[in-house]
Amino acid sequence: MPQFSIANMFMSADNVVKGVMILLVLASLASWVVILEKAILLGKISRQIQKFKRLAQGLGNEVVPDRFPGFTSLVAEAGLGESLDHAGNETRADYRERVERSMRVILSGRLDRLEARVTVLATVGSTSPFVGLFGTVWGIMNSFIGIAASGETTLSVVAPGIAEALSATAMGLVAAIPAVIAFNKINATVRKISKEALAGIGLVGNNLARIRFEGLPSPSKN
Repeated sequence: MPQFSIANMFMSADNVVKGVMILLVLASLASWVVILEKAILLGKISRQIQKFKRLAQGLGNEVVPDRFPGFTSLVAEAGLGESLDHAGNETRADYRERVERSMRVILSGRLDRLEARVTVLATVGSTSPFVGLFGTVWGIMNSFIGIAASGETTLSVVAPGIAEALSATAMGLVAAIPAVIAFNKINATVRKISKEALAGIGLVGNNLARIRFEGLPSPSKN
């Protein structure tokens, strides 16, 4: 029936319930902006990391940062720059740790950027159901007050107010569920990217240590 359409229920709802609904719509839109942004960015970074790892596995007697894709060229360049700084009589293990640490610093900065604004999803996912529930409780309370004032208890009198109130809870769940799913997926993807990147860094560090300690020609930035 027309009177039970979403638009009509919104227009006839209490101002507090309307405010709750508007807030939940805005929260849902904000979470979807973050979801779409991260989906594009994580896909791009994942491809770069996979290529970085493949190239790191096939390194020969030189490390050329320009051959690595995207930001991974900065990772390789940091390691190469650090490898050219010979710190006295350090062991091979110390040398590798120093070189790989310089690469991990660059990686950490990029991972921090990947996780930026992800807290929006956590906030929306954890608070939206309760905000919607507040709207529902407020709407039902007003409905009962109206019923008591009118003295009518028929279904036709009770149903519209209850439906308006319950719609706030429904909107809270609509906002929260995608946010929670996306938050978990993004965190899992970032962990996978970090794991793959650290593996690639280990391969690059091992190659630079091999060049340094096995008498191969010194690496060059050319």
